[in-house]
Order: sequence, then structure tokens, then C-alpha cells
Amino acid sequence: MSAGILAAVTSAPGTIELREFAPPPETLDGGLLKVALTGVCGSDWEFYQTFPKQRGPVILGHETVGWIDRANRSSLERWGLVEGDLVALEEYIPCTHCAACRSGEFRSCKATEWRSGGLRYGATELAREPRLWGGYAQAQYLHPNTVFHRVPDGLDPKYAALALPIANGIEWTYLQGKAGPGETVLIQGPGQQGLACVAAAKEAGAAKVIVTGLSTPNDRARLEMAKLLGADHTIELGDEDLLETVAELTGGQMVDLVLDCAGVEASFLASFHLTRRHGRIILGGHLKNPVSNFNANRIVAQYLNVRGVRGHSYQAVEHALAMLAADRHNLRRLSTHTFPLAETDTALRCLIGEGLPGAIHCTVSPLQ
Repeated sequence: MSAGILAAVTSAPGTIELREFAPPPETLDGGLLKVALTGVCGSDWEFYQTFPKQRGPVILGHETVGWIDRANRSSLERWGLVEGDLVALEEYIPCTHCAACRSGEFRSCKATEWRSGGLRYGATELAREPRLWGGYAQAQYLHPNTVFHRVPDGLDPKYAALALPIANGIEWTYLQGKAGPGETVLIQGPGQQGLACVAAAKEAGAAKVIVTGLSTPNDRARLEMAKLLGADHTIELGDEDLLETVAELTGGQMVDLVLDCAGVEASFLASFHLTRRHGRIILGGHLKNPVSNFNANRIVAQYLNVRGVRGHSYQAVEHALAMLAADRHNLRRLSTHTFPLAETDTALRCLIGEGLPGAIHCTVSPLQ
């Protein structure tokens, strides 16, 4: 690569600056990725607003796809890769030797917890050498413990960048939620994660998939996308009574699995009334405040299985890449906009409806 590496640095809350960095020294363990594209995750907006105050400047972006530009021999042998391979990265940088890592649950490794000083791509401050920890850049440093996935032959990097959000849907809906053939699944919230759950539910063989959203232009467009991915019914909150509509759609039985991807108090509370006896609830949204008026006895009375989820497993990402390679359930339609590095701010603002209309999953490409 050229002597200088251009990166979009979040230097202050809601502020992007393009800066040039020297490549990491070739003597440093690990390697360097030539970035093709990096997906814009919903969590990036919160990081965009808070990280500079809490941690100093940072290069955001953790849904990165690119080519191995260079790496030392020991790292390549460890990774089972060669220079030039097209790969998708996970955000986690685990220690590889703790109990969580040894059991395959590396996402729970304490070394990946950026809140307590761990390393994670797109969430590690610029002050930590070798500085290039995020995907909104021409190149990204590859730590020796990087978790890689080979991109299937013929899959455009733009679509491979969907692997992590799709993997969340697979992890939450199928691997943790146990969705299966013949079941009714309800998904609250048609954001990136909720839409990924729609495709995952259809992939698992669910007989009926219901998606809820708000009566806003943004959510209406996403509910239409949900139908394209396989949703059987959509409900606009405010225009329809949620409980009555679901009861009507299920013959009064309610649903087998609820996935709360909205992360607000109303959706949290509704989950416990939408689920049938012996049903399952997956909580994927992060509530900003504690819920004060929740009666936990309903969990006992209804024999409910309730589980909180975060992130994805290696297995889920592999499954996501296979689904994207085959374009099952129209998954590639989720990729709506690609922005050059200089327009990273616009890409991030699409997350809150201030960028371009119709945005669902955006990518930032230094090649444009």
C-alpha cells in the first residue's frame, strides 16, 4: 500500500476528520488488511456520539471486509490464510486461551470487552498503537488473534459486509431462540437486526413470521422490506391493536417465539403478553432505563423461557455468508447505499434518518 493510510477519525462527538497514518511496521506481529468496505452498524451511532468524550478519538467501523495485504509468516500460518485472500472480520479480538475462548464462546472473552480496556475493532481508541483499529479507513491493522471468515467465491464484498448483522439474526432467532418448522415467530422492530431475524426465521422453517413497526415513513419502508424477506404479516403500531391483531392471526394461541429488537419499554412489556404458554422470548434490544412496572410473575405463570442476547457466534457468521452467497430470502436487498470515505458522516446519519432516504444497511468504501 502507499506510505500513508487515510482514515475517517471520529475526533469529537458527531464529527469526522480524514487523517493520514503511517502503516504499522512490518516487524509488528499480525498484518494489514486492505479494506474493501465496512458496514455501518446501529451501534456506531452511539459510539459516534459518546466515544470521543469517554475514550478520545477513534476510528469506527467493525463490519469489515477486505484483502490480506501483508502479514508475517507466523500469523498467516496461524490464520490459515495467504496474502490476497478476501476475508470478513469479526469485531472480537479474543485472548484465545481462557475458558470462554476454549469453549468456542470467544465473544464472552474478557479481552474483547472494550468497556474495561479490552480490544475490539471499531471500538478501540486511537491512542492505542498501532492506531488503525477501525474499518472506516483504507487499511486496518490485523491483530494476531483476529477472527476471520473466508468470503465465498463470487460473493461481492458489498454483500459480504452484511455478514455480521445477518449473523445476529441467525444467532438470536435460530441458535438461541430455537425457531423451528411450523412455528409462529414475532419480531418487534424492523431495523437491521429485526430484518435479519425475519430471514433467519424463514431459514429455520417458521410457518408464520410477523413483524411490528411504527407508523412512520421509515418503518413503513422497512416493513415492506420485511415482506420481501419472507414476513407473512406486518403490523403498524398505533394503527392496529398489537395484542388483538396477533391473537387474530394466531387463532388466539399467540406466538411461539418473540424477538424484541426494538429495545424500548413498550416492546419489552408487550413481549410477555404476545407469547403463548411455554413460549420463548429473546431480548435483543438494550433498554436505556430500568423497567419499573414489570411483574416478573408472568414469566412463572406462563412457563416462559426468557433470554438476553448479544452479538453472534462463529457458526452464525459462517451460516450468514452461505445465505448471502446463495442470496436466500433476498438478503442482498438489505444493502442499500455505499459511501466514499469522505462521506462517512452521511453514512452514519442514515442510522437516524438524517442521511439518504430508504437506507437500511450502508457501507463505507475507501475504493470509491
